[in-house]
Amino acid sequence: MASAPSKLYADDVSLLMVLLDTNPFFWSSSSLPFSVFLSHVLTFLNSILLLNQLNQVVVIATGYNSCSYIYDSSTSTNQGSDNGRMPARCVNLLQKLEEFVIEDEQLIKEGLREGIASSLLSGSLSMALCYIQRVFRSGPLHPQPRILCLQGSSDGPEQYVAIMNAIFSAQRSVVPIDSCYMGSSNSAFLQQASYITGGVYLKPQQPNGLFQYLSTVFATDLHSRAFLQLPKSLGVDFRASCFCHKKTIDMGYICSVCLSIFCKHHKKCSTCGSVFGQAQSDVNSTSNKKRKTPET
Repeated sequence: MASAPSKLYADDVSLLMVLLDTNPFFWSSSSLPFSVFLSHVLTFLNSILLLNQLNQVVVIATGYNSCSYIYDSSTSTNQGSDNGRMPARCVNLLQKLEEFVIEDEQLIKEGLREGIASSLLSGSLSMALCYIQRVFRSGPLHPQPRILCLQGSSDGPEQYVAIMNAIFSAQRSVVPIDSCYMGSSNSAFLQQASYITGGVYLKPQQPNGLFQYLSTVFATDLHSRAFLQLPKSLGVDFRASCFCHKKTIDMGYICSVCLSIFCKHHKKCSTCGSVFGQAQSDVNSTSNKKRKTPET
């Protein structure tokens, strides 16, 4: 993979943007308790900071209704005698995470968002890319950025456009998106994100050993990945979501103007207002009717 569009500290210095799924709808039914999951993640983040003193870790909480930055190893409040490394109990991170979860659950009670119980992945991806762009513009030296999605919730078809825009933005900025999916079935969105951006997609077979998966697969820097045999996806689900019913489809109709996708033929595009022609099935039926002549 090519270098990021600016000078770097070194090949092995990383800026790791971690998107942490906190959706209560998923964790309430998961076989792995959220507290155990969090302990594995915190140990992994601490190991990243110990690998290189210039490494940087930023954690973004991905809730059901909102997203928020909850930890940044580069801020002055996190630096001290430990040289910016996470303290043993990660007091600051856990405190902000608790505040975020409480606020997100309050929004759930208010019913501000309707639909399936999916996390706001599009929002956290956008926040991560905005932070990375700010780092690119902060000075001539910066670590090599990458995004790690620790996701468990199912895909939200209503977020298809926003997520795909974020994926293509990451591809343009040469930022790989790694995915560690904890759900029961695979995530089509994260499979596409890792495939398009050159990241790694992994679905742990034994969630209780999550730290081993994280440390052996996602702890390596981008330069070292060229010398390692990392997991590869056996198949990627490239299905899209229609704009009308927000459902995953195998075949559909695409607007030639704005590329909106629909599961059924419409006379007019609901996105850009373009008028569509007659569906091919209707054209065939009409031509067949014209061929028939009345018997005399």
